[in-house]
Amino acid sequence: MMSFIADLLLIAAAGCAALYCFVLSRKLKKFTNLEQGMGGAVAVLSVQVDDLTKALKGAQQTAAGSAKELKDLTARAEAATSRLELLLASTHDLPKTSAEPRKVRRVRRKREQDSLAEALV
Repeated sequence: MMSFIADLLLIAAAGCAALYCFVLSRKLKKFTNLEQGMGGAVAVLSVQVDDLTKALKGAQQTAAGSAKELKDLTARAEAATSRLELLLASTHDLPKTSAEPRKVRRVRRKREQDSLAEALV
């Protein structure tokens, strides 16, 4: 009698295992379905990862070019700054001008005839 009960339990366990495998295989088919299941989602995500990788490489190249250009512009700006500082320092050596307008000095020149007449005399 005990062997009969053990056999029944063994048959019941085998039936449960078969049912579990059947349910698991159906879920696995749905999971790997490339159109609607997780397989499709994984395929779409894979394509998006490839696109993002290409976009990232392009952004890195652009950033490297921008960094080089910014470095060159910074060097030019520093050179211009040093020249401007030198020019500003040289303006301190100039005499200070007053706010009064300068008087214009006019010099009369002798006419050519007067100078010839004096030369003859």
